[in-house]
Amino acid sequence: MIRKLPLLVLLAGLQANAQKDPIKIVTEDIPNRLAFYALNETEQDYDVMITIKGTNFRQSKARPRLIRVPGATKVRLKVIVPTRGKKPNFTYDLVVNDSLSRRALKVEYKRIKIKPKKSITVYVTDVCAQCDSITQPLEGSNYHFKSFKLAENPEIKDQLKGAFARPLDSIAEPIINLGGRLFTTIDSYDRLLEELNKD
Repeated sequence: MIRKLPLLVLLAGLQANAQKDPIKIVTEDIPNRLAFYALNETEQDYDVMITIKGTNFRQSKARPRLIRVPGATKVRLKVIVPTRGKKPNFTYDLVVNDSLSRRALKVEYKRIKIKPKKSITVYVTDVCAQCDSITQPLEGSNYHFKSFKLAENPEIKDQLKGAFARPLDSIAEPIINLGGRLFTTIDSYDRLLEELNKD
């Protein structure tokens, strides 16, 4: 039994050190080409380099370079041209650096919505005067969120009734659910971010 213990400790250490790759690679068909995109679903910027190998396609002979992929963005990394009438067969190697290089290429990117640290749901009452000051910045933010008007969702309104001592129709503040906790004290987008980033 003593001999097995170091192996178990080693395996537990390896599992603890294994991290999910912060960059996902997706491909999209474009006319006569196949484009490779990096999806950064975190808030941190990364430098990424992709090397594609395989058959039944052509690609640029230029040496691969690091490309900056800002937080919450989608960036095109590379394009290959499939051989006519054949399906490309490829593998790729991906290098992801969190230490940013001044030499990394900065290319056009598209903003994407990402999952926040805690789920965000905004419940809007009929008398909520400050709800737009929360929902409008959220719509322009990087975060996925849900918003429900309680007048249009009576089943949700019925579920929330038990959580409050006063009638929901008298609550003039936004009711916000952050990761399962209800708040009526968040009156601005900046305050929402503070609560979102608390541990």
